Amino acid sequence: MKPSNRYALIFALLFLLLLHSIGTLIESIYILDLLKTSLDEKALGLLFLFSPIFLLLLRRKPPQALIWLLLAILFLGRGLLPHLPTAGRLLASGMASSAALLLFPILLHTQSDGERAAGQALSLGFALALAASVFLRTLGFGIDYSLQTEGGWLGWLIGLGLILALRGVSVVKLEEKPASVREALLPLLGVWMVFALVYFAFSAPSVLARWAEGEYRTTVFLISLFCLVWAGSLILRRGWADRLSPRLVLLWNLLFALVLTGTLLANRVAFPTSPDSPPLIVGVTPWPQQVPYYLTLLLFPVIFLDVSLLTAPWKHQPPSLPALAVGMVLGAFVLILLIFMQIFTNVWGYVEPVSPWFRNQFWLPYFLMSAFLIVAVVLNRPYLKQTERALGENFSPNWLVLMGVLLAGSLWAAFASTQVRRFEPRKDVLLVMTYNLQQANDIFGQRSYRRQLALMRQVDADVIALQESDSARVSLNNVDLVRYFAGKLGYYAYYGPGPISGTYGTAILSKYPLSNTHIVFSYSDQDEIGTAVAEIEIGGKRFSIYNVHPDGSDTAMMVFAQTLLEQIGDKQYVIALGDYNLSDDEAAYQIIAASLTNVWENLYPSKVSPEGVDMSGRDRIDHIFISAPLRPRWATYVLPPESATDHPAHWAEIFWEE
Repeated sequence: MKPSNRYALIFALLFLLLLHSIGTLIESIYILDLLKTSLDEKALGLLFLFSPIFLLLLRRKPPQALIWLLLAILFLGRGLLPHLPTAGRLLASGMASSAALLLFPILLHTQSDGERAAGQALSLGFALALAASVFLRTLGFGIDYSLQTEGGWLGWLIGLGLILALRGVSVVKLEEKPASVREALLPLLGVWMVFALVYFAFSAPSVLARWAEGEYRTTVFLISLFCLVWAGSLILRRGWADRLSPRLVLLWNLLFALVLTGTLLANRVAFPTSPDSPPLIVGVTPWPQQVPYYLTLLLFPVIFLDVSLLTAPWKHQPPSLPALAVGMVLGAFVLILLIFMQIFTNVWGYVEPVSPWFRNQFWLPYFLMSAFLIVAVVLNRPYLKQTERALGENFSPNWLVLMGVLLAGSLWAAFASTQVRRFEPRKDVLLVMTYNLQQANDIFGQRSYRRQLALMRQVDADVIALQESDSARVSLNNVDLVRYFAGKLGYYAYYGPGPISGTYGTAILSKYPLSNTHIVFSYSDQDEIGTAVAEIEIGGKRFSIYNVHPDGSDTAMMVFAQTLLEQIGDKQYVIALGDYNLSDDEAAYQIIAASLTNVWENLYPSKVSPEGVDMSGRDRIDHIFISAPLRPRWATYVLPPESATDHPAHWAEIFWEE
């Protein structure tokens, strides 16, 4: 294998393993701290990301054995991830991340057949890793297939591929003067920002699609297509970037930063600012609001160009390992800050005094990533003039075949995972379920989406209201639970409030087509309160579904209750269900119960079922309310741990008379 192809493969596999490892590390820390809604010693797991600091100890050529030791740690750590409990995943992913972050700078000091890695090999590696990630996530119905138990074998295969690719690659002693810390710092920061953009968004098409409710299959297609186009430009039009002036490169970066930030700001929610403010109704995203989103997808390949240009001079003059150590540690620190910024936009009411500053600032981390990348490109302008001798590697056309296969596979998986089944309607009856997922974690902090899916299949409800379902965020490794459950069940789905709004998610799944979907935002002072609303039609009757998940002060809860009743108005067939965070002795609950019927209390005035399920205490906060024409036939609660979450699963059969 030619050196250019070998290094493209090495970096593709390394970047893919790093995406999996860092993503799982952040997710594991978040899940374990989610149980207490506060930070504790588990956050020290972030120290794994500072492993490159040990490179300061390597003043001479690193021993060849170090590469194989790091490979072994990465191989074992990544391979075990799908099979470990959360605490085990934290440790394994941390070790794997440390190994990968040490391997990257060391590999810049290796050579194969007398040649070192060049900027284009790194950029092609990023494109290959991104295309592979899109395929794996699409194949897994929104959750990376290789991180699921049944797809765990792929992690071992990817690790084995990296081991085989590194055979014949040796560490060399630098004969020429290495690049200084100053010369290494900006390019490395730029590479870190490209990795952050890929990690936060582009490697997971569901994340992007949820921002503006863009068409998912189109999103998958465009990301995969432009990865293929970038590879094609390197293979079929060698040296094309030679003709790009620094001014044009800068303009491309500026436009990308503008449309990326514009996408997030255009879909930002102007929340009600006081208890007296009217609720905000957000419906289907109009097409002008989606224009920046699709422009972002068209312009994002500039990140590949930036990697190529920023690192191109390293083929002839790589930085010393201590210089790389400084840049790697600084980049890790910036990445951690960006991660916390996005997490704080979601938990702004819980980590005072810092987190409130980030309320409704979802756009900020992405703006900073693209801005830092621009700064790296601008201040690295002298290197941009060297592109004529730095670019133009000889890559195999076989990469185009591989990228074409990934594109075709991703498209097939996107269509296969969005198919809706046809269900025979029940006669004059509706089975509805409310289910707080705790973002697919059980009461012990273990991932439970498979058990939750099994319970949903067992219940076979016509309508399922999901709370704490917004996991398409970096804190939870960008998994799309709504897409996963809807795809596996074959249901229609409405995501409800998107990640930009900072709620915990209120999604609606249904066997029947959903219409008039919208979100009602009411005043909040701790968690954003976004009620998802949809309508279904059965036998000529139109049912209004309200999925709720309020939280906050007594004032915020009272405003929510009043807003809910105002929105229901004189609608005839209403089902308002969800995690109300209200027990039946609270004022907000009582004004709702005065207008709607609580199915459990209606069936069992003692609040204890004939089977002995006792829901008479203050812990009963998950409710199903219905309007007068509807009546409950029976209702059920399944308590933790059998519910596979920290809440009871609650469902009921509703009927009506003609």
